[in-house]
Amino acid sequence: MKTYLILWFNSDGSKPNEVTKRLLGLGFRPVKGNYDYIYEWDKSATMDDIIRFADKVQLTLKGMNVLFRLETL
Repeated sequence: MKTYLILWFNSDGSKPNEVTKRLLGLGFRPVKGNYDYIYEWDKSATMDDIIRFADKVQLTLKGMNVLFRLETL
């Protein structure tokens, strides 16, 4: 399974480089194309796993003044 992340930056928010450093700490890696970052699960994730991970993403990005969208397939 993979979780894809799209970010919308605000000119008054954190720099993309700072945001990327935090996301790397969660296991995301930047990618080119339709998505900005990807997280590859070690196993098949349950809905609870996905929701808990989304909570971690929100806490990690809190205060950075960015919007995000997650998609897990």
